[in-house]
Amino acid sequence: MVDRDHDFMKLALSLANRGIGNTWPNPSVGCVIVKNNIIISRGWTQPGGRPHAEVEALMRAGCRSDGATAYVSLEPCNHFGETPPCSQALVKAGIKRVVVSSRDRDKRVSGSGIKFLKDSGVKVIENVLIDESEFLNAGFFSKILKSRPNLALKLATSLDGKIATKTGDSKWITGTLARRYGHFLRMKHDAVLVGSGTALIDNPLLTCRINGINNKRRTRIILDGQLRLSLDSQLVQTAMDTPVILFTNDTNKTDPKKIDELLEKGVTVIKSPYSIEGIDLEYVLARLTKIGITRVLIESGGILASSCLKANLIDEIFWFRSPSIIGNDGLPAIHSLGLDSIDKIHRYDKKSSMSFGDDVMDHLLPIN
Repeated sequence: MVDRDHDFMKLALSLANRGIGNTWPNPSVGCVIVKNNIIISRGWTQPGGRPHAEVEALMRAGCRSDGATAYVSLEPCNHFGETPPCSQALVKAGIKRVVVSSRDRDKRVSGSGIKFLKDSGVKVIENVLIDESEFLNAGFFSKILKSRPNLALKLATSLDGKIATKTGDSKWITGTLARRYGHFLRMKHDAVLVGSGTALIDNPLLTCRINGINNKRRTRIILDGQLRLSLDSQLVQTAMDTPVILFTNDTNKTDPKKIDELLEKGVTVIKSPYSIEGIDLEYVLARLTKIGITRVLIESGGILASSCLKANLIDEIFWFRSPSIIGNDGLPAIHSLGLDSIDKIHRYDKKSSMSFGDDVMDHLLPIN
């Protein structure tokens, strides 16, 4: 490994980060092509997962890629899908050295892309900034290894952990800057998920309101066991423009007419098996995985948050706190977890902390 491998791989990872939230069901990959320590071209996975990063970078490099080094944030694919394998494209373009951050977990690829490159006479360096790549690909790897999307819980609370007053009033606990970052988080996820309580009380839109963002790639998911969502809600009224998936229990006696009306409005309705917690979360996550969704941002109330935590489904938490106190009669961010001893409590590492005016956000990862 040469001294500048880390620098060029940092750029490849930065490029990969651009596509997060836009490339599902495929991973977001970055590729930088370098010759004589000069960057010739770069590329990243385009919306919908095509073209791949390597193809983008090679197209921009043209004949200059002959004899160059390619820095790729994830092992190049080695199977025929909608496009030919990127490993073959790199060899055909004359790339002589490939630096890879992490191997793909997809059984169709894992190790085979690297093997093909080596068998073709290409020098391959692996595991450069692998920790950064593993975190960046958390959603894609979760889909493969856990058969479910990566789940991030977003909370916005007072100092005493309340999300609203006893009347349900919550606008706004945090300030403008913190809420803007909330839209950034939506941009970085394939879907946003809420429970029926949040959908009814807040009547949210759940779109990413950042200029230039195409919300057609961001699915809004509602868990509504009793099918209480109003036909006049913002979610239903905008379902033709931004996808809405509503999961409801298959055991309730819901009027089929309402389902038909939701379908006419563009809402996808999926019936889920009933569980003691309400809608079967494992079933929901399996269906989302089948659709191809890899990263879900949960913006729920305390009941759904506690259900996900009790099931050990939360992979990361974005916890916004304002310097305010609501009191014991406020609505809690997390309902009862039923813990009876300290050794069972949920513990987290603080990955980072950010300030937004007077508000603070902690990014937390569970300690396994």
